[in-house]
Amino acid sequence: MSETVARPSVRRSGRARQSHVVAHLVLATGGAVMAFPFVWQVIMSLSTNAEVVSVTPVFWPAELRWDNYAVVFDRLPFLDQLKTSVWMTTIRTLAQILFCTLAGYAFARMRFRGSGVLLALVLSILMVPSQVYLLSQYQIIQGLGLLDSLPGLVLPGLFSAFGTFLMRTAFLGMPRELEEAARLDGANPFQVFWRVMLPLARPSISVLAITTVLWSWNELLWPLVVTTYSDEMPLSAGLATLIGDRTTDYPVVMAASLLAMAPVLILFIVLQRRVIDGLASSGMK
Repeated sequence: MSETVARPSVRRSGRARQSHVVAHLVLATGGAVMAFPFVWQVIMSLSTNAEVVSVTPVFWPAELRWDNYAVVFDRLPFLDQLKTSVWMTTIRTLAQILFCTLAGYAFARMRFRGSGVLLALVLSILMVPSQVYLLSQYQIIQGLGLLDSLPGLVLPGLFSAFGTFLMRTAFLGMPRELEEAARLDGANPFQVFWRVMLPLARPSISVLAITTVLWSWNELLWPLVVTTYSDEMPLSAGLATLIGDRTTDYPVVMAASLLAMAPVLILFIVLQRRVIDGLASSGMK
């Protein structure tokens, strides 16, 4: 009797082990595929241009060329562009957290005349490609005399329809009993927003901050349009100037890309748990 009971349990444990092995193999394969472009970029940054453009792929350089990273600082005002990227990303992120949370709370919890029409107008921006209103934005910045300046880079990204929609959805999912209890205690609408609703929306705020940081750091089209001098460009536009009309030093481009990616990568490693928790709690993929 004991042998007949033990055999099915052994079979189940064997099947469980096999399923775990298969799952780990699939995950390891997916991880390797995801990491390969980054590893290949590192290898290219340490190679010569002849090895990169060779018809026969060179999977490891004959000699590691660390001087490619030094060449980046000779061809680009890297530190100035890094400072511009940091300021642009920081200002845009803080502004979007402020404006989008206020707008999202107003659309979710307040009733005022024309709110539905105004919300429809804001959300309609999501259906229009950003290139459509690029010319009008440029004319406004030019009229204000803000070309080749940090305010000119920052202004179009202080507010986003996506952030407003995200925060509105977050506030709509919160129970109204908390808001009503705060009002019974004598809190005004701003106190209800600041002390009660805003702390509960931290996961969605984290998602908004993450997406804004990535979008601002990687934005290319607007900086190329509004800036002319390399000292005023962010890193995203500065990297584009390394691409030549006839020839391109690809190892230097790869080295510059890795240096530009390093701050965001370090930030993700430091805040990895909070980033994953924020994305998971918000339901975004």
